[in-house]
Amino acid sequence: MISYKDAGVNIEEGYKAVSLMKQYTSKTYTEGVLNGIGSFAGMFEIGAGYKNPVLISGTDGVGTKLEIAIRLNKFDTIGIDCVAMCVNDILCHGAKPLFFLDYIACGKLDADIASDIVKGVSQGCVESGAALIGGETAEMPGMYKEGDYDVAGFAVGIADKAKIIDGSTIAEGDVLIGIASSGVHSNGYSLVRKLVKDYNEKLGEKTLGEILLEPTRIYVSTIMSLLKEFEIKGMAHVTGGGFYENIPRMFKGDFTAVVKKDSYQVPEIFKYLMSKGVAEEQMYNTYNMGIGFVLAVDKSIVKDVLKALNDLNETAYEIGYVQAGGVGLCLK
Repeated sequence: MISYKDAGVNIEEGYKAVSLMKQYTSKTYTEGVLNGIGSFAGMFEIGAGYKNPVLISGTDGVGTKLEIAIRLNKFDTIGIDCVAMCVNDILCHGAKPLFFLDYIACGKLDADIASDIVKGVSQGCVESGAALIGGETAEMPGMYKEGDYDVAGFAVGIADKAKIIDGSTIAEGDVLIGIASSGVHSNGYSLVRKLVKDYNEKLGEKTLGEILLEPTRIYVSTIMSLLKEFEIKGMAHVTGGGFYENIPRMFKGDFTAVVKKDSYQVPEIFKYLMSKGVAEEQMYNTYNMGIGFVLAVDKSIVKDVLKALNDLNETAYEIGYVQAGGVGLCLK
């Protein structure tokens, strides 16, 4: 008789993985969670406190950063990346994350590796205030090689309709404030892997592998605090497409984001990658270049916003301004 295990799928390993994951998912449960993992669907009660609630959702993955995690056999932080990529996106519209679901695909399931991935997802959820209420682990022999993993996620947040940030109030003369990234985050790794040949090579006090696996910053707590005190006109999460694609996404009208390259210190990892032969324009069109999140605010509150960010232990800079006319982005 031929079993499912003979076809490459180990059900018992799946049961073990779920058992190991539960210790991490339970740490993320917030007041709205109505059931734990193991049901056919996750349930979350929105509750009171919103006049006209709007659900705001986003989905993303870790991308080829996973290949470095696989090479270095380090899986406990890439789950943070997965959460960050999703919650930072919905945060751009002022959404408070409510819950998160993850998806892990592999060629052959290793319960300990899957558990490490979910450990990171759990940490990311705790940092962003989202409950991890479900997910899927798919073992697909023949589709993925043994040892390969893919990780993606889905976040749902909430905002009052009247308080949604959509860039509609942005005007000429508004100031752009950049909040520092933690490094490369989770974009441009196909190019990284082409440029970097030795992950054990030192760059400063760390190896390139350690620097490149530094998890993506989660900006939820910081931005939620700012929104209680200031009017933020627009926000951008600097992901794939770098400055050129993402900063103009906050505009509803015909504006140009004028960014001053010398307004902040570009981290060494980006200088290293550029030294391998990548043109500067390509760098700013691929990577966050040290700025992971950008705010558009009225010039009258710039100093106060920067002080508030400093008080929240963020490194932030006045990086440019908004100019009328739809060119998109201008680097100076």
